[in-house]
Amino acid sequence: MADIRQSQRVNAYFQKEDSYAGVGKGSTSPGALSHIGLLDTFDPRMLDHQYAAVSTLGYSVAPHILKGATKVTVPLKIGCWGDGWKTLLGRCIGQSTIAGAVHPAHLRSDIQTVAIVAEEELASTWQGSLASGIAFNKAELELDFTTNAPATINFDATAYYVVDEATAGTRTAARTFAGDFIAANYSAQTLPSEPSTDPILPNDVTVQFCTGALSKGITVTHSTGTNYFEIGERYIIFKEGTGAVVGTDIPATDDDSIVANGIIDLSHANALTVNLLAGLDDSGWTGWAIAAAGGGGSGEKTANLQKGIYKVGSTAYAPSTADMIDWPYIKTAKLTVDNQHIALPGVASSVTDSSIKKVLEYADVARGESVITLEITSTAKDETFYDQMVAGTAIPLVRLDFGTNGSIALTNGRIMTRTAGYTAGAEVAETVTMQFYGAGDYTNYSKYAISGDF
Repeated sequence: MADIRQSQRVNAYFQKEDSYAGVGKGSTSPGALSHIGLLDTFDPRMLDHQYAAVSTLGYSVAPHILKGATKVTVPLKIGCWGDGWKTLLGRCIGQSTIAGAVHPAHLRSDIQTVAIVAEEELASTWQGSLASGIAFNKAELELDFTTNAPATINFDATAYYVVDEATAGTRTAARTFAGDFIAANYSAQTLPSEPSTDPILPNDVTVQFCTGALSKGITVTHSTGTNYFEIGERYIIFKEGTGAVVGTDIPATDDDSIVANGIIDLSHANALTVNLLAGLDDSGWTGWAIAAAGGGGSGEKTANLQKGIYKVGSTAYAPSTADMIDWPYIKTAKLTVDNQHIALPGVASSVTDSSIKKVLEYADVARGESVITLEITSTAKDETFYDQMVAGTAIPLVRLDFGTNGSIALTNGRIMTRTAGYTAGAEVAETVTMQFYGAGDYTNYSKYAISGDF
């Protein structure tokens, strides 16, 4: 057999980092590795030293080519298989711990990174690579309902730095990464097993939306005008004006759906509908009250409340839709989370020898202003989306429902572009691109432009 590099000899695993490049810098101890999913496109060693040629008179070519800041990018495209995609996409959105559970409840302002350990089987030995501080600048979740190929996520990712295990050897020894600019020893970690479930297919995902004015929902009252509440895809959180979650004013002991003081799980059987939610304040609550809006007997699902942040004042109204509609004749869908990261170049020191310095393009990274878009192509049915675009009204709620694998809610989407050209003898295909901005009237409600429950 020809001795060449082969993609079937490559695998990769990841670990969450507690801080930026925590594994490589030594602040996050090497721990259990997670399976990354279906690895479609990957390169853990894409370094660009950003050389610059320096010209001068008297020379035929530039006599000096000087090294700039080392820039590490990590092309990564995966199929949604197992739970790895949920963690990676979740950290692109921003994971929050709510009532002891981790969810991408809303966009966050911090950078949440992972370290990736890659391994490659050579002719008779193994080679390992460690990339630390992998930050997800952009993620594109794509569904192709025409082929029913697995759902994929294409990440635009950068890294603090990457190193190889210098001494090729056994598979275990190839994960040592000692004595280099970044270092971590994964030789004692057991590699994760493959997921036991099948990859997620587009047919496993339902895309739903609603249009029109919202007249139902909930009203929330409190005597203190500075208090507010946040509604996400999974939880409603009641807060004081200081930003702290309220305490025993809404006690967890009052109902099983109140999973922690001031936090209600909207997926719990006792809070699935607006009526049920409104009935939770019958006893045990202090100062807070919830009522169903839009008439008595309102039984719409609390999951269909618009995601956002609402200030109580005296009374706050959070709208909802009674019904979500399946997107008709859908062909493809692409959800994009673009965080527009800001690179912060700087001089960094080796974790094993502080006298060794490198200029790194991503010595640190800051999160920019996120842009959340959804592009859907379908067979054109009617003028619904054209009318929405012409009127300039927002689509109040769109949901990508992954069944047992969770869901993603997108709130208040403006149709930025819409095309539906005619071609002789062919169906009319309509492509709609929406940008989402969240709902509410207080503080940074836009962080709920996207809210996940997975």
